[in-house]
Amino acid sequence: MARGTDDDALAWGGDDDPTLDLGTPTGDARAPAPVTEPIDQPTDAAPTALPDGYTAVGKGSADVGRVHSDGTVTMPRDRVPMGNATLITLGILGGAYLLFAIGWLIGGLRLQGARQYLVSDVMYQGSLWLAVLAPLLWFGTVFLLTVASKPWVRFAWLIAGVALLMPWPFIMIGAVGL
Repeated sequence: MARGTDDDALAWGGDDDPTLDLGTPTGDARAPAPVTEPIDQPTDAAPTALPDGYTAVGKGSADVGRVHSDGTVTMPRDRVPMGNATLITLGILGGAYLLFAIGWLIGGLRLQGARQYLVSDVMYQGSLWLAVLAPLLWFGTVFLLTVASKPWVRFAWLIAGVALLMPWPFIMIGAVGL
């Protein structure tokens, strides 16, 4: 029994079945397939996320999210709400800054008549109101400038403000002293 072609060793029984015809290649089989869409076009792929400990670099790295240990995925544009402890601590520190402003006002008004020979009334009034506003401005500035920072950075600046803006006239003289 003679075979008609040399490719019979590569043939399998039933290759001539018309239901298995996947199409015949056109042109040269070694030529690359034509590209139907441009390469530079962005694809509508799902957003990517990396586990903790990995850092994305290069073009488009700002769009890479994080996979946390509990399985939740946070994308860079997703805002993570503050926790209860953070909110309570911010409220306590905000109240302390408000008390500091009141302390500067009471202490400064108590000193106003006692030491008139040091500065004129206009200069004293200006410095008094700057001292009263300083704790409120510090709290607002720290709160706005550390929105994108980690919570410990915000608390470090707020605690530094508590140490720096202590209302010393009120502490030294009190509300009824002098």
